[in-house]
Amino acid sequence: MTGEKILFIILACVIALVLVIAISTIYLYRRTMIRQNAKMERTIKMAGTDWSQYKDMLAKRKEFMLSREHEDVYVKTFDNLKLHGVYFPAINDNLGGKKIVICMHGYTSRSMQDFTGLTDYYFRKGFAMLQTDARAHGESEGRYIGFGCLDRKDLMFFIDYILERMGKDVEIYLHGISMGASTALMASALDLPSQVKGIVSDCAFTSPKEVFSHVLRTMYHLPAFPLIQLADILNRLLAGYGTDECNAKRELKKAKLPILFIHGSKDTFVPVNMCHELYDSCASNNKKELIVENAAHGESYYKDTKSYEAALDEFYGFT
Repeated sequence: MTGEKILFIILACVIALVLVIAISTIYLYRRTMIRQNAKMERTIKMAGTDWSQYKDMLAKRKEFMLSREHEDVYVKTFDNLKLHGVYFPAINDNLGGKKIVICMHGYTSRSMQDFTGLTDYYFRKGFAMLQTDARAHGESEGRYIGFGCLDRKDLMFFIDYILERMGKDVEIYLHGISMGASTALMASALDLPSQVKGIVSDCAFTSPKEVFSHVLRTMYHLPAFPLIQLADILNRLLAGYGTDECNAKRELKKAKLPILFIHGSKDTFVPVNMCHELYDSCASNNKKELIVENAAHGESYYKDTKSYEAALDEFYGFT
């Protein structure tokens, strides 16, 4: 075989490899970051949580939740998207109607989905609730998913809405699950108003880049390099942010608010070691970590309701 033929074969192989990488990057990016292609059913399957065992309980709590007074609310973001939320006034006045929790759901979910179970706790305790749709989710506008990096900025507009509606003497808490939890933690270093009193983080990831890398290795059996790096470039061009631009570990080094970290020990979608990393990075003088044994992704409240609610009671000062 001549040198020219060898060179041609090498060149053809390089071109083929580049095409495979480019096609794979675009395919995975479209499945992950673009609204119409990111499907809840696929996320649930990848996360591996068996929600069927809680079907009856969730159906009863959803029925009760929807029977309560509630209304749709909307805010405009910094990039002129209209975001949706559902506001529930407090059922009783044992807190004077002046405590509210802003609830932020996980990836591909929506308002009044991830917090169906927890509404029982917050209603009993006298909280008002604002359950929000993240950009590119539910009834909120947007083409590209923010993965906390953009959503933490969006959160500020929901906070402004609460201050305008409930007054300057309101106490605001943030409770997020998965992507929503990472959003809250990423927001911890922002110039939050003094009315924001604390954060509950349930199964948060450290950064989009790190959780994408984990999913690629463990679920797609693909190397993170160079797909993550190429996807990052693509996302900067299309969505306007980098996948490690906002890293919850870095942001938590500036945190001052009380933070409760919760995670399931059997979470394979967002591994529990990410919770430990977040907790260790957190500079707050008031922080606590609850690891729920044998709980999968987003399952901690249902796997051990007693421990979860006890941790919330301590966090909110009900004990």
